[in-house]
Amino acid sequence: METSIIIAGFGGQGVLFAGQVLAYAALDQDLHVTWFPSYGPEMRGGTANCTVVIGDEPIGSPLVRNPDVVIAMNRPSTDKYEPLLKPNGLLLLNASLVNRPLEREDIEAVGVPANHMAENLVGNTRLANMIMLGALIALRPVMPLEAVKEALRNHLPERHRHLLDANFQALEAGAAYVRENILV
Repeated sequence: METSIIIAGFGGQGVLFAGQVLAYAALDQDLHVTWFPSYGPEMRGGTANCTVVIGDEPIGSPLVRNPDVVIAMNRPSTDKYEPLLKPNGLLLLNASLVNRPLEREDIEAVGVPANHMAENLVGNTRLANMIMLGALIALRPVMPLEAVKEALRNHLPERHRHLLDANFQALEAGAAYVRENILV
């Protein structure tokens, strides 16, 4: 079984970090994984995306044309990746920044107000990426949420260790939002 995930947004939204945490969690679970980042030359505000492929067998290529899942952190990412998503794929939208009707009816689309939740529940909009990651794990359990938390414990840079509990809160909030509002 193989799952391909593209996480996309503006630089500064933690898109690459979210993919990296997911990749580390997969490695720590002894799964096969690739993480392929792509970003513009700007430090903040430019485009950023990464592709994560997780499987229980060796992965042929880190490149994905039609992903199983897209996490779109902003409207330009939604515009770019909605047409590329596989039929019956999951489009997980940051509903705080994406407010347009979708064009496709052959995909599952789920909106999570990640920026709003990050600001109100955790007090830091930069944790919207972890809210979206928690929502993903609740919708498509490619691995246990505890594995993602363990990856954060093991791989969060020392300069950000003080944010570990806030990252855990954000993951839990994203998963809880899906359980309470989507999977009912």
